[in-house]
Amino acid sequence: MKIKGVFLVLVAITVIVVFNTAYIVDETEQVVITQFGRIIGEPKILPGLGFKLPFVQKANFFHKNLLEWDGDPGQIPTLDKTYIWVDTFARWKIVDPVKFFKTVNNPINAMGKLNDIIDPAVRNAITSHHLIEAVRKSNRELDTAEIGLEDTQEDKRDTYMIRIGREKITQGIMKQAKPKLDLFGIELVDVKIKRINYVEQVRKSVYGRMIAERKQIAEKFRAEGKGEAQKILGEKERDLKQISSEAYRTAQELKGKADAEATILYAKAYGVDPEFYSFIKTLEIYNTSLDEKSTIVLSTDSELFKYLKGIK
Repeated sequence: MKIKGVFLVLVAITVIVVFNTAYIVDETEQVVITQFGRIIGEPKILPGLGFKLPFVQKANFFHKNLLEWDGDPGQIPTLDKTYIWVDTFARWKIVDPVKFFKTVNNPINAMGKLNDIIDPAVRNAITSHHLIEAVRKSNRELDTAEIGLEDTQEDKRDTYMIRIGREKITQGIMKQAKPKLDLFGIELVDVKIKRINYVEQVRKSVYGRMIAERKQIAEKFRAEGKGEAQKILGEKERDLKQISSEAYRTAQELKGKADAEATILYAKAYGVDPEFYSFIKTLEIYNTSLDEKSTIVLSTDSELFKYLKGIK
């Protein structure tokens, strides 16, 4: 029993010693060996199995792949005094683990250094340029032209010409921050602006201007519609008067022709038998002017009653 117990103790000690002696380097890792806080030898960059003195030396693992830095959105004024929220992110990696271990020691402290270096670089870049420079990267024509505001497009195009652009601004941030991070064994791979937005007060002003512009467009459309309506009504009145005048002229021509033909017929009839014509016309006068309620006082010599005198 005592021999078995001693054997188990030896096995346990062996396992502990081996566990503290060997270490495995992954493809995405690199290792710095330290002894009582002092770096021993060269860093282990290639993947594989490594060994160190147990209990005395320590294997410090650091990432070798790309790491993410996500900045806190901050309120920054542009060169044209417009306050905006800017949210940035970056990609970085540890290229010198020895220098990294000596300066920042761990990724948490590295994040603090990244905050201290990249955030001021972003602020300096934004405050040194106009808002349009941070939003766009070229003078490419946009396909979102406002209908009804074409007259002001040329003025806006001249006012908002891109000379630097967003891409060169991020390159400037990289140029300013990268040398400072090299001192910590960190390589800054990329910096990008993730999102730009107006602050609440400026956003309300922008929305108000957008509403005013669209009201202006609506008023322009209404004015054009009223003008078109008046034009159509005027054309309608003109066409009606033209049609009425042509119809009146045609009616008068037909009436004139009919009167002329009637006059000719009357003349022919009068020439054939004047006495009969006079008799007919007198009867028409009787029919239109006399009825059972009519009262007329005439002389017996009146021409109107010359045909009644002979009636018995």
